[in-house]
Amino acid sequence: MKLVSWNVNGIRAAMSKGLRDYVEAEQPDVLCLQETKAHPDQVDLAWADELGYQRLWNCAVKKGYSGTSLWSKVPPRSHRLGLGISEHDQEGRVITASFDDFHLVNVYTPNSQRGLTRLDYRQQWDAAFLDFVKKLNRRKPVIFCGDVNCAHHEIDLANPKANRKNAGFTDQERAGLDAVAAAGFVDSFRAFDKGPENYSWWTYRNNARERNIGWRLDYFWVADKFWKQGGVSDARIRPEIFGSDHCPVELTLA
Repeated sequence: MKLVSWNVNGIRAAMSKGLRDYVEAEQPDVLCLQETKAHPDQVDLAWADELGYQRLWNCAVKKGYSGTSLWSKVPPRSHRLGLGISEHDQEGRVITASFDDFHLVNVYTPNSQRGLTRLDYRQQWDAAFLDFVKKLNRRKPVIFCGDVNCAHHEIDLANPKANRKNAGFTDQERAGLDAVAAAGFVDSFRAFDKGPENYSWWTYRNNARERNIGWRLDYFWVADKFWKQGGVSDARIRPEIFGSDHCPVELTLA
């Protein structure tokens, strides 16, 4: 079973930039999209219907902003939108789909913004989201994926010293991911590849992608009990796939 997560930075724009080509070529069993910036009636996805995808959407109240979507060839047993907390559920950031052996949570974590104007809210979000997945994990192992808007360690971005106090690499945000690891979730990519220069997002400025001046912001975190059962066989980043300022990240289940 192949799972894919991709921040498409606007699904309508990504459709003409490589999203459709990638999905048709790879045909993952489940595709989790973030920053869709659209409602389902604004996107022609007849081609995805032909590939057998059922789709879930969680759209922001504010049109053209944020939003997530989950496409699956395997019908989930159940699903829910959001965290169940009104103040956190206005931006369409979470979709949970329950399958036979695991819960899959698609998340688009709030950005702390330039000047860290949203850092306090981001910390509230991190605590609420971790509490949410920990409760789910008591009943069935959780895999959660998406753009978490944070590079966890210095190896996860090209210029750590220059970005120490910038959004996405503050001590507070990194502590949030420390808490995820401490709660019993495995950073799947790092379990397979501990090498440098592995990134999933590049600014559009200064030819950053061509120079590989990037950040690893997109993750698959896997519950330790699922991991120890041998549930995961591979985790990859696909920097050669274009269509957004992010690239897809993939998880293959055993």
